[in-house]
Amino acid sequence: MTPSDPPGLDLARLRGYLDEQRPGLVTGELTAEVVQGGRSNLTYIVGDGTHRWVVRRPPLGHVLPTAHDMAREFKVISGLAGTAVPVPGTVVLCQDTDVLGAQFYVMEFVAGTPYRSDSELAVLGTERTREIGFRLVDTLVDLHAVDPQAVGLGDFGRPDGFLERQLRRWKKQLDGSRSRDLPGADELHESLAAKLPASGPATIVHGDYRLDNVLVDGDDRITAVLDWEMSTLGDPLTDLALLVAYAERDKVSLQMVSNASSAPGYPSTDEVIARYAERSGRDVSALNWYVSFAFFKLAVILEGIYFRYSKGQTVGSGFEGIGDAVAPLVSHGYETLKEEK
Repeated sequence: MTPSDPPGLDLARLRGYLDEQRPGLVTGELTAEVVQGGRSNLTYIVGDGTHRWVVRRPPLGHVLPTAHDMAREFKVISGLAGTAVPVPGTVVLCQDTDVLGAQFYVMEFVAGTPYRSDSELAVLGTERTREIGFRLVDTLVDLHAVDPQAVGLGDFGRPDGFLERQLRRWKKQLDGSRSRDLPGADELHESLAAKLPASGPATIVHGDYRLDNVLVDGDDRITAVLDWEMSTLGDPLTDLALLVAYAERDKVSLQMVSNASSAPGYPSTDEVIARYAERSGRDVSALNWYVSFAFFKLAVILEGIYFRYSKGQTVGSGFEGIGDAVAPLVSHGYETLKEEK
């Protein structure tokens, strides 16, 4: 690598691989910049002076392959091409770790803005902000309407017993991050298990659907849905519930996620749920269970970050108060579940 190469991306080796796999694709010297804001996989914008692409690879250092499976991301994006769900065009998947030190894939660059804050949306005004919020919901409905079998994703997950496995998985994650007493966490898990709803037909699930994981163009259209690393086949209401939970950030001191839903004009939680129910035709009467589970998952994720921070294993700033956000998430999750009809 040269000093101008960003961490984790050897441009000379990338150029050689692309020339071999897609002759004529690259027509000039490659340059790259790291896309900031990602918390997991690394993302780079790469250009040759004429065209631009996006490269995705796992984080640096030793990681579990199943947690950062580039082939899964590549497969779901490729499968959704040509559907109503806007995704970047895929270019190539490389599973040979000798090229960059990890598997990676290349996709087309899509222009657009990932709105992350209420101040960014406030500039647009209330009407445009409201339309963007509804289009976010409509795109989620479009995703959940895709027939997995028809797009080659029938084997993309195991939908039978999805919620039960998810509960077990996140409880295991919690147990692996225990370094202090977490009042109410086990009780919330037990209550969720006792009230497990029956899932409807399985769909493709994004797994982390929110406004800053999509790109929006100057005409307020969603041009691409990004960050598919959590995607699978499962219960679609888990996506809707996480969208709702993120919108409740101010009630639970969840400062690490976007506050775009606080912008003037952004649809309320009730409006988001009603829009999804109307457009999808799905029964959302049990949604409080899903939202409670979303708070439980977020609590587990933050406790894991706090655990690594407390052990000195987290690099960077801004993690000092993250442990304080766990208890409110557990509490709010429990209160939401008690409201379940």
